[in-house]
Order: sequence, then C-alpha cells, then structure tokens
Amino acid sequence: MTQSELRRQWLTGLIREVHVASRGTYGYRRVHAELTMAMGVSVSGRTVFKLMRLAGIYALPGPIRTKRLRGVVTVGDLVNRKFARARPNELWVTDITQHRTREGWLYCAAVLDAYSRRIIGWSIDSKQDSALVVNALDMAVRNRRPEPGGIVHADHGTQFTSWVFGEKIRSAGLLPSFGSVGDGLDNAMMESFWSSMQIELLNRKRWNTRVELANAIFEYIEIFHNRQRRHSALGYRTPIKYETLRENNILAAG
Repeated sequence: MTQSELRRQWLTGLIREVHVASRGTYGYRRVHAELTMAMGVSVSGRTVFKLMRLAGIYALPGPIRTKRLRGVVTVGDLVNRKFARARPNELWVTDITQHRTREGWLYCAAVLDAYSRRIIGWSIDSKQDSALVVNALDMAVRNRRPEPGGIVHADHGTQFTSWVFGEKIRSAGLLPSFGSVGDGLDNAMMESFWSSMQIELLNRKRWNTRVELANAIFEYIEIFHNRQRRHSALGYRTPIKYETLRENNILAAG
C-alpha cells in the first residue's frame, strides 16, 4: 500500500470520528473545519468532500424550503431582517417550538444572541403560555446582565405580545421588537436554529416521554449547540469559542 493510500485511509478514519462526534450532522465544510482548526490536520476541503463521498458519509438532509407569504408590516419592527450585530446583547431573538411525544406535546422557548448564535436562555414545559417565554427571557437576563438599550425581537404570538412578557423586557431596560405578521423571514435567525434542532435532534427518533425529550433538548442546547457545533457564520467556530476569541481580541486591543 502506498503512502498516499495510507494517508487517505487515515484521513477517512479521522473524518468518520468527527462525523460521529457531531452526531452524524456535519457536512464536509464543518468536518474540514474540525480537522484543520481543532485537530491541526493539513487537508483541503475538496479532499474531505471526496473522501466523505467515497466512504458514504453524509450530513443530515436540510429542510425543504417553501415560499413564504409576505406578511403585513406592523409597527415596532426594530430589526427589519438585519440580524448581524458587532457586540453581545445588542439583539436577542426569541421564539417557541413544539414537538410531540407519546405523552403529548412539549414546548420549548429559547432566546438567541444574534452576535454569536448562542442560546442564552431557554424554558421547556408541557404548556405554551406566557410563563414559558418569560422564564426563557428571565434566564437570558440573569445569564447576560445586559446594558440598557438592547433589542428583544419576537413574532406576534400571544405569549410574546402579553403584558407580562413586555414588562419583563422593559424592566431589564431592553426594547421590544416585532416582525411582520405571518412572515417567518422576519425572525429568520431563530427559525434557522429551530430548523437545525428539528433535523439534528427532534426528528431522528420517536420520543416516549416529555422528560426524555426535555433532557435531550437541554443537552442539545447547552452541550452541542453552544459548545460543540461549528457554525459557518462564525467562521466555523462554536458560539462560546467565538465569544471568547472576540472578547480576548477586544481586551487585547484595549
């Protein structure tokens, strides 16, 4: 066996390890980032793509994209689909998702910092009420202790337009923002997170109990998404790694 063939076998083994560690979710770009950035392996993205295809290693399929109807623009949209932010706590986006177990539905509200894609607050319950979203926001406020003036962006669900949720925003010195009615693109960053969680966790098995699913969601958010999953928009870094590097750069510059 030639040196070239040995190297291909070795690389394929590493690729398989990275893919398994990603819970079978990574495509060749994230696998390449893990190999080069975390493991110090010198290899091109093209080579990773070829070896994955030859070994039958694939990412989970992405969601089917459907055309959305344009919603009716309402007052109070402080984001206007511009989600990029240069600093933490300038823009938080929030939403609710649901998934069925054999016991019934389970609901999860989450708050995401647009700066780093990090989930900074979350709440899980069998009921979809205002307490669900208030608890997620309260966790975010306690975790981040934001300066006044940041934006909390949501849709027009009754949980988010409730007085108690608005009061929670105002008491933290933050500003409420709502997108257009019926247009998911106005909260696209949060929709993207839910889509990833749906593909990478929720739809991969049938869930017996709410407790089982709640534990899996907790692990997905706190362990996988925030600490392990590489995000293309962050230069294939994890949200926590991205925040740490940016903080160190800012401190070094100061």
